[in-house]
This record gives sequence, C-alpha cells and structure tokens, in this order.
Amino acid sequence: MDEADNPTSHSYFSQRLRLHYLDWGNDEAPHMLLIHGIHDHCHTWDWMAQALRERYHVVAPDLRGHGDSEWSRGSSYSWLEYVQDIAQLVRQQKLAPLTVVSHSMGGSIGALYAGTFPDAVDKLVIIEGVGLYPSRFGSDPAARLAQWIRSNHALAGRVPRRYGRLEDAYQRMQEMNPHLSPDQASHLTIHGSSQNEDGTYTWKFDNYTHTRSPYDIPNEDVAALWERIECPVLIVNSREGYPHRIGQNGTVRHFRNVELVEVDDAGHWTHHDQLARCIEVVAGFLDVPLATEV
Repeated sequence: MDEADNPTSHSYFSQRLRLHYLDWGNDEAPHMLLIHGIHDHCHTWDWMAQALRERYHVVAPDLRGHGDSEWSRGSSYSWLEYVQDIAQLVRQQKLAPLTVVSHSMGGSIGALYAGTFPDAVDKLVIIEGVGLYPSRFGSDPAARLAQWIRSNHALAGRVPRRYGRLEDAYQRMQEMNPHLSPDQASHLTIHGSSQNEDGTYTWKFDNYTHTRSPYDIPNEDVAALWERIECPVLIVNSREGYPHRIGQNGTVRHFRNVELVEVDDAGHWTHHDQLARCIEVVAGFLDVPLATEV
C-alpha cells in the first residue's frame, strides 16, 4: 500500500472505553462508515476504502474488543453495546447523514443502527450479515444462563494461541481463508496481530468476544428494526458463505427497498475473496465510479 494512501488514526470514547478508528480524509465529501465483523479489525476495509475514498469521507472503526480499541471489562460483548458505540461515533464526529458498508456481525450492527436512526442513513450495504439465528435453548432461561456461565468459565482458562513468528500467524490466516492472496493475508495479519513481551504474536481481539450475552436483542425486535429502515439496502452474500445470513431464509421480506446480489467463488469474506467484484457491485449500488482500478 502506497504511503500516500494511508489513513490517519484517531480515538473516541464510548461508555468510558477508548475506541479507535481510521479516517481516510476528504472531509467535505459525503460520509461513509465501514463496520467490520467479529474478530476482524478496521484494516479489513483498506482495499474498499481506497476504491471509494475519492467519492466519500471514509471512516472505519475498530469495534470494542477488536483491533486497537480497548477491551470491555466485566461486561458482555453484545450487539447493543456495539450499536451504542457506532451511534456515539456518528454523533461525536457529526457523520450523519451517512452511507454504511458492513460485514458479518458488522452487518447486523449496521442494520440495527439504520433501523434505530432511519434518518441518519442514506444507503446501507450488508455483506454476509449475520441474520436470525434460531435459539438453541428456546424459552428456557435457566439453560441459557447456565450455558453463558459455562462459556465464561471456559474462556477464563482459555489461553489465546501464541505464534512464535509473524510468518506462523500469516500461515494460520491463509489456512482459515484460502481465497486470500498472499498480499491480502500478509496485510491482514500485520494489522490484526500484536507482538507480546516474550516476542510471540497473538491476534488483537479480546478472548471474551468468543461468547455472546445470554440476553441480546431478540429476533422479533431485530426484524422489527429492519422494517424501520427507510434507505435503499444492498445485501451481498457469497454462494459459499455462512448459513443464517441476512437475505437468506426469507429475511429479505423485512426490508422495504432491497437488492440482493450473490457472488460466486467466495466464502464469508466476500470483500476479500472477490474484491474486484464486490467493489464493482457496491459502487454500482452507490452509483459512483471507482476511484481506482482493483
């Protein structure tokens, strides 16, 4: 990546946590927010940001517990807290009205934000967004709480994997997503890992992001918020992606003005696996020419 293309790094506070975001400049242009998924980080969007930065003022946050943002202490990582953090960033930096481009769990967060504040979002792009998961415990509150407690106990004894060399972390990155090019895997590994005091490397995300709150927003409320979204919505799913994505299982019906595009030869990280195609689809939906060739 050319040094001249680098964004600037900033912090803001939400619920007393210092959270990090990248700003790609072009402040006078329409605002765009890029929201990453679980166990990712703001640099997952670097290629998308480069393609769109001449048309938008692009801002890419690290969600709490991810990237260079602080970790939560003594509380769960629920979708509600993530939505709060996004709302705080938009309010503090005066980004509304804005376009939101989001991936995976970030797609869930972006859609919840757009449903809560429909006047704040001009267009919404959801790439492989997490949809409506069936509850494993139904209406049994004891089973739900007990599972959550067991998960937290297990995480307390879970030691995040350490890699002796950055190259080892890079190899793990490519194993997890063979669609990545070597340059993509290297870039994501460098920005997604930290070196420990003993010289080893670990991923930046908090160990406790592996478990979710036992009482997050219920599916019926999620669907009701989707139905409040007033702006045009683009859903981009991969044919080889994960199950229970937004746009699958009849969930398209909850959106008023929606377009669904399915991408071939891509897994869950569509915006990496088929970068050029994904950017082409997003730029077409936004009705903007590409700033650079991908």
